[in-house]
Amino acid sequence: MMKLNKIPRQVIILGMVSFFTDFASEMLYPVTPLFLTGALGASMITVGVIEGFAEVIAGFLKGYFGVLSDRLQRRSIFVVIGYSLSSIVKPLPGIFPFLSTVIVSRISDRVGKGIRTSPRDALLASHSNGKTGSIFGFHRSMDTLGAVVGPLAALGVLAILPGEYTSVYLFAIIPSIFAIGFTFIVKDVRRTAVKTKSKFYKEFWSAASREYKILLVLLSIFSIVNSSDVFLILKSKEVTGSDTIAIFGYVFYNIIYALISFPMGVLADKIGKKLVLVFGLIIFSAVYFGFALNSNIYFIWFLFALYGIFSASTEGIAKAWVSDLTNENFRGSAIGLLNTLTSLGIMAGSIIAGYLWDAFGAQVPFLISGIVSLIVAVVLGVFSQTNVKESKHHE
Repeated sequence: MMKLNKIPRQVIILGMVSFFTDFASEMLYPVTPLFLTGALGASMITVGVIEGFAEVIAGFLKGYFGVLSDRLQRRSIFVVIGYSLSSIVKPLPGIFPFLSTVIVSRISDRVGKGIRTSPRDALLASHSNGKTGSIFGFHRSMDTLGAVVGPLAALGVLAILPGEYTSVYLFAIIPSIFAIGFTFIVKDVRRTAVKTKSKFYKEFWSAASREYKILLVLLSIFSIVNSSDVFLILKSKEVTGSDTIAIFGYVFYNIIYALISFPMGVLADKIGKKLVLVFGLIIFSAVYFGFALNSNIYFIWFLFALYGIFSASTEGIAKAWVSDLTNENFRGSAIGLLNTLTSLGIMAGSIIAGYLWDAFGAQVPFLISGIVSLIVAVVLGVFSQTNVKESKHHE
């Protein structure tokens, strides 16, 4: 079992990068849908299309740069470029408050995420010493801590300047500068570059285990019903009638997520990633059924707490599991393919959820997500008993 004081220095540095990046990003994430649907008059389907398109671009790039980082066996350069790009484009809507600017800023931010994510995750796994659950859990905790501080900072700005959403974008410059600074002390684990290029991805897929492929398919199916979190924020606003309460609910979710991610990672190393992941999917199903059927303001807080448990039990754990099932030389490619397919799923899911909400109301997309995620949890649980076994090679 890995303790906090045993976390490698490079993992801590990557955690600081993610903390400040999410500080800036999550100042804007809950504000953006409110800005779009309020000040700019965008529809729900517009919100869904923007979020979905941004995610699909990020998804394709996650796959490409995961492969490229494997070929070069260099990760840190992509961390620097990706985080820097995202940090630079964030304040644009504060300077030019137009729908087109929000779209450009959001998509460019996701391009940066696409460049950095898979190389960063592969780098984290390289420093895991076999305890991938703990390492990814710690990183998710740091990342999500930024997602706690960010919305609170946004609320502070809006308390001083009510309705001035553009000021929130401008304030996000400050944590962005810190994020860029920390990227320059991230170091690679030195390895020899892989010479095979023209057939690299074919070679990776041929070498990939059956267990990895099964896990990849099931998580990709789940991603289709795991639409953007902006719909949870908008549903909360619908129930509570308050922007502030909706954002605080999102903050509360991130508090739970940040507190539980590292313990969940440690638990996953101890009892197995599959048990923790299946548990998380069942929690997701319960949350979405709750959002579909609930109209009680106070119950929203309980649902956000459960949603935090879901995220802590799945996001880092899934990547840790993939890392366990993959050879070091192909780790960026394996995580990158997972990121690509799940981003495509989120894109489709966000557009579908936005359409269903506009056409039939909020209850329908939430019920569908709850049903499908429960089915995936059951199937993964059944398959994991006989097929999806965790590799002990790295542990």
